[in-house]
Amino acid sequence: MSVLDGILEGVREDLAERQRQVPLAELKARVADLPPALDPLPGFRTDEVSIIAEVKRRSPSKGDLANIPDPAGLAAQYADGGAAAISVLTEQRRFGGSLADLAAVRERVPVPVLRKDFIVEEYQLWETRAFGGDLALLMVVSLDDALLTDLVGLCAELGLTPLVESHTGEELERAIGTGAQVLGINARDLTTLQVDPAVFGKLAPQIPTDRIRVAESGVSGPEDVTQYREWGADVVLVGEALVRSGDPTDSIRRFRLA
Repeated sequence: MSVLDGILEGVREDLAERQRQVPLAELKARVADLPPALDPLPGFRTDEVSIIAEVKRRSPSKGDLANIPDPAGLAAQYADGGAAAISVLTEQRRFGGSLADLAAVRERVPVPVLRKDFIVEEYQLWETRAFGGDLALLMVVSLDDALLTDLVGLCAELGLTPLVESHTGEELERAIGTGAQVLGINARDLTTLQVDPAVFGKLAPQIPTDRIRVAESGVSGPEDVTQYREWGADVVLVGEALVRSGDPTDSIRRFRLA
């Protein structure tokens, strides 16, 4: 069993429990009362590199990263630094996140909020919208073509912006085929957790110029943002480097100036 397989097993178990506790009809009722989701594309289509700043307590590869008792407060610091969007890890077992984190961040910041999780069912997209998400991460590696297409379609119905993530050329080809406007290339191989930033440099030129190119993983400092920008990134998602920085507001400013 790969690392990803183990994560997905736990995700499905936790999802089944949430489905027992909160019927889909209840989520749909919540969504019906919400204002429209925020559109991240204007913030991503700028002359400067944009930053998606991540609320991330721990990871399978690094273990505990930071004690974050107030995710909304951290997100506010990110927004003050000029983050174009905030990413919130909601997977509990390996990353220590929750949907409550997502809701708290949405209430605090004026910028779009991304739910970062292992989404494998439509129910999770209804959750994302019900708890205030504006974007949803869809990982090609964990979805077949039919489900990926259905999830991208449901995002459109809900007003969510899908961030469709790839790691290989074959995955990227499938991601492009969905028509999604925001395409991520993760430098981390989720089956092994190994990181190779050059993966972005290799694959980014294959992304049509009218799409948003997001570089994910492998950022430890401004020089890494600079390299991703030179390889064609419009947006860089940063997590670990920010939660460990001690001054996330200043760090984002330095990343943007890179």
